[in-house]
Amino acid sequence: MKKNNDNHATSHPSRREGLGGTFLSFVVKEARHILRDRRTMLILFGMPIVLMLLFGFAITTDVRNVRTVVVTSLQNPRTQQAIDRLAASDYFTLTAAVGTPAEAERLIRSQKADMALVPRGETWQLLVDGSDPNMAQQWTVYATSILAGAQAAAPTITHLLYNPQMRSAYNFVPAIMGMLLMLICAMMTSVSIVREKERGTMEVLLVSPVRPLMMLIAKAVPYLMLAFTILIAILLMARYVLGVPLAGSLVWIVAVSTIYILLALSLGLLISSVADSQLVALLLSAMVLLMPIVMLSGMLFPIESMPRVLQWVSAIVPPRYYIEAMRKLMIMGVGIGDVLREVLILSAMTLALLAVALKKFKNRLE
Repeated sequence: MKKNNDNHATSHPSRREGLGGTFLSFVVKEARHILRDRRTMLILFGMPIVLMLLFGFAITTDVRNVRTVVVTSLQNPRTQQAIDRLAASDYFTLTAAVGTPAEAERLIRSQKADMALVPRGETWQLLVDGSDPNMAQQWTVYATSILAGAQAAAPTITHLLYNPQMRSAYNFVPAIMGMLLMLICAMMTSVSIVREKERGTMEVLLVSPVRPLMMLIAKAVPYLMLAFTILIAILLMARYVLGVPLAGSLVWIVAVSTIYILLALSLGLLISSVADSQLVALLLSAMVLLMPIVMLSGMLFPIESMPRVLQWVSAIVPPRYYIEAMRKLMIMGVGIGDVLREVLILSAMTLALLAVALKKFKNRLE
């Protein structure tokens, strides 16, 4: 009797070891599948690098080399001082001098100039190409600030906090982090699970000793590791390639990013529970993720400038809160207490998405 009890007692550790080994084998299997697929690896690591370089150097809202025409019908020392100040700045390039405002307007209309400086007695008139209103407004602000220094009176002194060079990379890097982590984690996770359905291997996985929940976790673990790798790569590129500071605590940046990555994985699981093919999963990911992230997260357009209805819709877009938190932590250098609101919202969204996704997945199994 004692021998049987001993055998029964020793069976539990071996069973646990067997389950642990099966779980680990699922993780290794999924990791090998990811590493074997060159297209997946290209997307996972190529897309972050390309987007960081594009938004850091090519797609920028920084004011640089604004082609400026000067109307020289009224020439005096004060006008010459203003012209010299514009020419000495890094923002404006003096391309021509014309005799009348009409000639300057013709150059702007023919896309040979962006702005014209017209002396008007004691003041200046700026003729600006307004086809891009956002850039036109920036050009006007920069030129007005420079010209104010040429006045006899003391100019207004402006001190820009957190981003004195007004570099757009400071704004784009947190936004790119929010977009990439969401797209990669959610899209890849959903496609991975749907792929098992298409191949007919899902039933084999479900009859294994590992419970369905543990199987899903095992499939998500490699993507979790990849997400952290991509996060580290983005932070390194932001700091040493784009020159964006990491003013806040790196521990809190990683902690908040972990919550966001888990949220993205939960969303990927939810998409996989309603999609029957990889194509459908990709389309759902694009419709549910890509457009809202770009348009409603504050990545490109300020949420405060949106119509009231779109502001309400943006309240359910998770990247909005992650981007806000990263801008505060990375650029402003605040503590965790100043992003507590965003952290609580992201945590609540993660729990809600995970609960709904697991319920739907369980319903499909039944």
